[in-house]
Amino acid sequence: MTARLIEPKGRGFLLFDSHPAGCAKIVADMRDRVAPAISGQAGRRTVAVIIGSSAGYGMAATVAGIGRYGMHGVGLCFERPPTVRRTATAGWYRTAATAELAAAAGSDFSFVNADAFADDTKDHVLDLIAKKFGGIDYLIYSVAAPRRTDPLTGQSHQSVIQPIGKGYSTKTLDFSGEAPSLTERWIEPATAAERADTIKVMGGEDWALWVDALDGRGLLRTGFTSVALSYIGSHLTAPIYRDGTIGAAKADLEDTAITLNAKLRALGGRALTSVNGAAVTQASTAIPGIALYLSLLRGVLGEAMQSPLAQSVELWDQLTGTQTLRLDEQGRLRLDWWELHPLVQEQVTERWKAITSATIGDLADLCWFSGEVRRLYGFDVPGVDYAQPCEPDLLWPTP
Repeated sequence: MTARLIEPKGRGFLLFDSHPAGCAKIVADMRDRVAPAISGQAGRRTVAVIIGSSAGYGMAATVAGIGRYGMHGVGLCFERPPTVRRTATAGWYRTAATAELAAAAGSDFSFVNADAFADDTKDHVLDLIAKKFGGIDYLIYSVAAPRRTDPLTGQSHQSVIQPIGKGYSTKTLDFSGEAPSLTERWIEPATAAERADTIKVMGGEDWALWVDALDGRGLLRTGFTSVALSYIGSHLTAPIYRDGTIGAAKADLEDTAITLNAKLRALGGRALTSVNGAAVTQASTAIPGIALYLSLLRGVLGEAMQSPLAQSVELWDQLTGTQTLRLDEQGRLRLDWWELHPLVQEQVTERWKAITSATIGDLADLCWFSGEVRRLYGFDVPGVDYAQPCEPDLLWPTP
């Protein structure tokens, strides 16, 4: 391809193209907000594998780990390359920028573009780890996928975002018109098969397969820790999220953590889930009601809303012992304290009840949310000149 103007065209939350320079600037801005740990790097560097390293909390954990602790490791994601008609996905460009960040920081970090659920992918990543590092200290599992093929049966499973037991009607935002509007959305309940399929895709089975594969190859170092990223959220979104099919998968993830934790004790290791706070991600925008909830939450908190990067710095600080590890009664690491504080939820609930088409602009921060969605694709990023042509045909970073 040759350099060309790239514009944010699409439908609703979905944009057709991504902006390479905007994606690179996002990674650079994240890097600049991460301060190196006071302890510095003494002796052998920590090695981490981040599954889901190109977006959302997985990318934030990757940038935070490199920038704060100079970690070595492997990032795994599944992104589409550029084609004749379309740019690459935003995650492709963010990964290229993250690879440059790692190189500048002196971190030996490889990035693999492949299906995390596939046995061949696991073999490839484990070969990389064995050859380059001989073992790993951390595995961060941050996967949000619409489907998964079971490597044992070859059967494909599709995840759904639906309530369980009975249908559910929720307020939600419609971005199909010139301006966002408030509407009501009815969601049918999931069948038993749909619930089971969602657990197959988004539950803990694949996470356990990764840990088992690493253990089988003798790649788990003493003190090895694995963390699966999760979310609980507000009572306002519970019917479609925590009490729905996705919540059933998250419960399975937490049950898997208990099983893995018992297994890893022999290595002096551990497994746990990290409950993160709300964020605008490509996965979250697909859930009815979440866009409205996030806009209201931002309206209440403003700049006090914790970014995925800030939470990821806190995650690494607790995992490495820089801070005390703080777990709840279920053994989960909680990074969502700022979101679920009773006073915050009380104010968000009041706005949720009061919101109408006439008051939506006063109660919800729609401009912030729309901007965050566009930034997922590299647009609306301060400091980027979108009037200048940009080269979209960037290569995947090689080790």
